[in-house]
Amino acid sequence: MNRALAVARMQLLNKWIYLGVPAIILVVSTLVALAILALIPDTGSSRMSFAGQAVMWYFLSIGVQALILTFPFSQAMSVSRRSFYLGTLGLFAVMALGLGVLYWLLGLVEEATGGWGINAHVFALPWIAESAWHTQILLYFALSTLLFMFGFWFATVYKRWRMTGLMAAVIGLALVLLGAVAAATWTQSWAEVGAWFVRLTPLALTGWLLLGGVVLAAGSYGTLRRAIP
Repeated sequence: MNRALAVARMQLLNKWIYLGVPAIILVVSTLVALAILALIPDTGSSRMSFAGQAVMWYFLSIGVQALILTFPFSQAMSVSRRSFYLGTLGLFAVMALGLGVLYWLLGLVEEATGGWGINAHVFALPWIAESAWHTQILLYFALSTLLFMFGFWFATVYKRWRMTGLMAAVIGLALVLLGAVAAATWTQSWAEVGAWFVRLTPLALTGWLLLGGVVLAAGSYGTLRRAIP
């Protein structure tokens, strides 16, 4: 556990990547979204933007950088792959939870100020804000973690099999998605697919996101054990 904590501190040596850039993205994306929404004529209905969640997508990039920039150094310092894995994932689990709490608090401020004074929804999105506070935090946590694990897993694939393996993984993922679309089309199941999404609750979506994150976490650890620094 001490070694895992040391890995987390090692990751945070570059505070610009892990703290500075996310803060800038959050502030800038929110201000741009509010500026655009303020230009839209007020018809009495709420105005909504997903730009405030832009920092979550940066977690995809962080997942790549967490491995590519730090893994070789950790191996030179004789850090075990297990400690590197636990320390890195533990750090970003805490970051994702902190981001979820921050989004929930900003949503409360948004509701208290009447949508920042312009009837805007950037953080308190209607479908999410209607759920319990812990569900909102957990949903943001699950999405951020899943995006991080996508980046981390692709980086481990690159370290293990280099560009050949990375391209194979990307093509394989594209083929799986294409196969799902083709299956829904051939079986004429798009109505059922649409109905499933309509019935999906924030808590149910959180569960699916967490399941995807667990699968990617398991795949990442298996690949990291044989990755080349």
